[in-house]
Amino acid sequence: MLHFRIVVFFLIIVSCSDKIDYRLENTTQLTFKGDNGEAYFSDDQSKLIFQSKRDGNDCDKLYIVGVDGTNLQEFPLKKGAFTCAYFSLDDQYTFFSSTMHLGKECPEIYKDPNPRKYIWPLRDYEIFRIESDRVVQLTDYPGYNAETTIHPFEEKVIFTSLRDGDINLFEMDYNGENIKQITSEYGYDGGAFYSPDGENIVWRAWYPSTEEEITKWKNNLSKKFIESVPLDIYVAKRDGSKKQRLTKNGATNWAPSWHPDGKHIVFSSNMDDWREDYNAYGSNFELYMINIASGSLSRLTYNDTFDSFPVFSKNGKKIVFSSNRDAENPRNTNIFIADIVDK
Repeated sequence: MLHFRIVVFFLIIVSCSDKIDYRLENTTQLTFKGDNGEAYFSDDQSKLIFQSKRDGNDCDKLYIVGVDGTNLQEFPLKKGAFTCAYFSLDDQYTFFSSTMHLGKECPEIYKDPNPRKYIWPLRDYEIFRIESDRVVQLTDYPGYNAETTIHPFEEKVIFTSLRDGDINLFEMDYNGENIKQITSEYGYDGGAFYSPDGENIVWRAWYPSTEEEITKWKNNLSKKFIESVPLDIYVAKRDGSKKQRLTKNGATNWAPSWHPDGKHIVFSSNMDDWREDYNAYGSNFELYMINIASGSLSRLTYNDTFDSFPVFSKNGKKIVFSSNRDAENPRNTNIFIADIVDK
């Protein structure tokens, strides 16, 4: 009987240790005008780089701000559209994607007539890096090359590309060499991050399986945009093997990144915003954490608006995200930072 009680007690401890229950405290708004998104920490954790459409610009430019909201700076390059900027190890370089090589200020993009549909354009981005005033183009392949993030200790980056006629994940060196394809399943693979130990990756994906879905995907590619179809979160080994699906709820689950413990993924989803009036998930995205091993889920935000692009600081005590919660400008997306506390 004693042995049985010990086993039961042990199982209870294991079960409880899988449960995650966090809350955000001291949420602070860092930007106050324009539409802002995808804010990522510098390697020394002192500042953030993000994209913003403001000051009369018709497309996104890049900006840098301190984690305390001070010292807002414009990125030195302005020609073209910009997205997906990320600091390198030791903050030696800044990686970013841009249309600056096309010589156009803001390329035209497809705009869906349905205002409820959330889409993001597949501009003809190439990936660049900048060191001081020296700019180096790392990719040279017509189409979409973006969503670059870095390996935690190797001079490698992972990125998303349309180079093979489909959207897949690729890895390359800091200088653009040794390109290696990671995913190959037909459909969308994007927004990847390396795990803190560098051995695994997380990303969002949608793999059309029916004729209707395949037709929709081909149509999206022809018009150069990604539609907010049911996206799911996946993890795998760094080379794409041992793929594991973490979500399967029919909603749009996206913008995943790692908790520093390597055991949890934070992401954005509209899973709790089912709209009976038009029989679909709505536009209210919230932040969630999921335990990779157990699937245990914890909701981090409770709003009636958009929250996405969550990223943790290295020590796991801060989280940066984008939101429409600005009461004075509810139609603008802004950057917020908060403490994350285990309840």
